[in-house]
Amino acid sequence: MARYAKALGHPVRIYVLELLSRQNCCYSGDLTDELPIAKSTLSQHLKELKDAGLIQGEIEAPRIKYCINKENWKEAQGIFKQFLKL
Repeated sequence: MARYAKALGHPVRIYVLELLSRQNCCYSGDLTDELPIAKSTLSQHLKELKDAGLIQGEIEAPRIKYCINKENWKEAQGIFKQFLKL
C-alpha cells in the first residue's frame, strides 16, 4: 500500500493517471502538451508511477507509449478500499 500511496502522493501524478484512465494509452509527448511542466519533471513523475507499477511504458521509437497497468491498478484499488473500511 505504501508503494502505491507514495506514487499517488503528488497532484501531477494523479492528473496523469486521470488522463491515462480516459484513454487506452498516451504518448509522452501528448502528456507534455497537457501539462504545464518541463519534460524532465514529467519524466520523473512517469518514472515514479512506473516504478510503483501503476503505469507501463512501451517504447515506440522515438516516443514512449504509456498506459495504466490494469492489473496493478485493480490491486491498488482493492488495497485502499480494504484499508479505508477500517
